[in-house]
Amino acid sequence: MTTIATPQAFIPSAGALRLSDWGLIRAEGPEAAKFLHGQLTQDFELLKEDQARLAGFCSAKGRLMANLIGWKAGPETIYLALPLELLPPILKRLSMFVLRAKCKLSDATAEQALWGVLGELPEQAGPSARWGKQVTATGATLIRLPESGADAGASSPRYLLAQASDAAAPALAALDMADWNWLQVQSGLAWVGSATAEAFVPQMINLELLDGVNFKKGCYPGQEVVARSQYRGTLKRRTHLFELADGSAEAKPGQEIFHSLDPEQPAGLVANVASRAGHSVLLAEIKIAALEEGTLHLGAASGPLLTHRALPYEIPLNSEV
Repeated sequence: MTTIATPQAFIPSAGALRLSDWGLIRAEGPEAAKFLHGQLTQDFELLKEDQARLAGFCSAKGRLMANLIGWKAGPETIYLALPLELLPPILKRLSMFVLRAKCKLSDATAEQALWGVLGELPEQAGPSARWGKQVTATGATLIRLPESGADAGASSPRYLLAQASDAAAPALAALDMADWNWLQVQSGLAWVGSATAEAFVPQMINLELLDGVNFKKGCYPGQEVVARSQYRGTLKRRTHLFELADGSAEAKPGQEIFHSLDPEQPAGLVANVASRAGHSVLLAEIKIAALEEGTLHLGAASGPLLTHRALPYEIPLNSEV
């Protein structure tokens, strides 16, 4: 299957958007880092003050119930940002495993506002490395997000900004949600939602390619499945970027994708979708073999055609990752 660049479309070079569809979990206590280290796919015991962590929370079968961004807000405090629709079930499930650990989990969404920032803040430049973290002059937390590829405006860095809910909005132009989602999808970082919870092993959404899995850390739920996928070549699916050829067609997370040469069985699943300026792009988990020949279609083998687009990072060519 031929891969080409996504058509360019104007996107502002700077702006900020309140991420009202995101929430925040606080883990607090002398064993907060140790507790999260034993539950998530990333190393939280060695988390530094100038770092954030992309991580996954898996079921015992190695399937992602959520992926999230974590960072330290103090010696005994760690915040976890994730889609708001998943916060209640994830907070409840994590709380089940606290037991005697000296860690308290709570919903901090009302206390901290999360913003998507495109371009640099007026008062200072942000971290230069992906998942770098720094505290701004106003006491806010700024985290560098993955690059968004070769689309127009993608040369501007993207950040997650966390600040007190009553703090003034960033001194930037208002950014449209469609623009932010467009760049988010083109970054190749797929976010698990309620429609796709427990549908993917971390590598199926390329989580390890974006620094979301540490294969040297200790045990966590589903670790054996994740490690087996990594080292035994059992992974047969990867997430790729696609564009809907039919501008009037609509895709949604959890929707199935079919292959022209095997119309009876789904070949993949939509993870995230973004639409703007008459175009729609999506991140979808696809059988690796389905990319070799034939065509992919949304909803049915006779459905709208999906055109393969380039991601801003390389995916291993074979299933042995």
